[in-house]
Amino acid sequence: MTGAGTTVPLSRGPAPFPRWPSLAASALGCLAVAVVVATFPLASMSRQLTAQSIASTLVALVFAAVGWLIAVRQPRNAMGWLLLAAGVLIGLNFAASDYTMLVYRQGDHLPLGALALLLQPSWAPGIVSFGLAVLLFPDGRLPSPKLRWVLRVYLAVGAVWWGGTVAITIGAVVGGHPQVDSTGNLVNIDDPHGATAWWGIVQIVFFVLLVAVGVGSLAGQVVRFRRSTGERHQQLKWLLSGIVVAMPGLALSIVFGNATGFFAVVGGFGFAFVAALPLGIGVAVMRYRLFDIDRLISRTLAYGAVTALLAGAYVGLVLLATRELAFSSEVAVAVSTLAAAAAFNPVRRRVQHLVDRRFNRARYDSDLIVAAFAARLQDATDPGATTLDLSATVQRALEPAHLSLWITEIGS
Repeated sequence: MTGAGTTVPLSRGPAPFPRWPSLAASALGCLAVAVVVATFPLASMSRQLTAQSIASTLVALVFAAVGWLIAVRQPRNAMGWLLLAAGVLIGLNFAASDYTMLVYRQGDHLPLGALALLLQPSWAPGIVSFGLAVLLFPDGRLPSPKLRWVLRVYLAVGAVWWGGTVAITIGAVVGGHPQVDSTGNLVNIDDPHGATAWWGIVQIVFFVLLVAVGVGSLAGQVVRFRRSTGERHQQLKWLLSGIVVAMPGLALSIVFGNATGFFAVVGGFGFAFVAALPLGIGVAVMRYRLFDIDRLISRTLAYGAVTALLAGAYVGLVLLATRELAFSSEVAVAVSTLAAAAAFNPVRRRVQHLVDRRFNRARYDSDLIVAAFAARLQDATDPGATTLDLSATVQRALEPAHLSLWITEIGS
């Protein structure tokens, strides 16, 4: 209210964001947890509880958890919904596979077997959702309008693939006696023949396009990484670091997917590393400790190199002592262990120095600047000059937005 006869409307502030996105994300998150909890007893009853199935189910839960967190905090960002959908759909695939094994291979009289058959191929739209997350990283938008046709073709082929699985599954259920293989897949989908032979061509097109879009998305992110700076550069570094960690683990799981014994554990342990990818995306999108990636990379490389060097030295010393010098195995192991322990810190410092020089240049340069200041400080006698030198050193080493020095006189 101002002067006589003049009224100014009161500002009510921004309209509150509706709660339904958070409720929807929480509902999907609860569904993911329920699916994971149900998967373990189902896998045990269907005799499919292996190291790789456990790791795969937990990785799906990580996808869903990261997606839920992003969807709740940033509901307008499609990244969270895509990761959440990927986790839920992949988790449904594992649970449905075990359920179909119980119904259609072991002959257990359980309800909703046809529904399990329909949900079993949900791994494909789950992977499509994750591929979209990589393509739309980090803000849920295409990096270039020129990629719209790629996105449309990708979604269309994915929809055709899932629609085809639904049609074939309904046909098998209506026809009676659906057959599933040893992993819970419907035989007509996994090995199409006869009336469903056309499905083989659709699958080839789907997988080729899936790989092409995945490789193209990754290549595009690498190009954006090389051109980016600042915060976006760090976000892309988290994404690419997650991919670098996840790909070897995925390769191990594929190589040892049908193995038994120790190698089956190796395959499951390798697949667990796939969780690094959604975790990296989550850190990048939420911008939580975003700039810690350089320190993480340098520490990982340094300790990995130190472990490899000392392990090789340890094995070499044991072989030398037992085979060439004729020491007993107990003495050789003890001496080698002491030598490796004594060399750990010197080797770690040297390797860390080399890694920081190559992969964490900012810290390496900062250490040099601080070391040079410490050397000058030993001969400093003028407090005013030292204060100016300290300010300049901090500015060069840390590049703060603002710097203030508070100096008190001794004895005051």
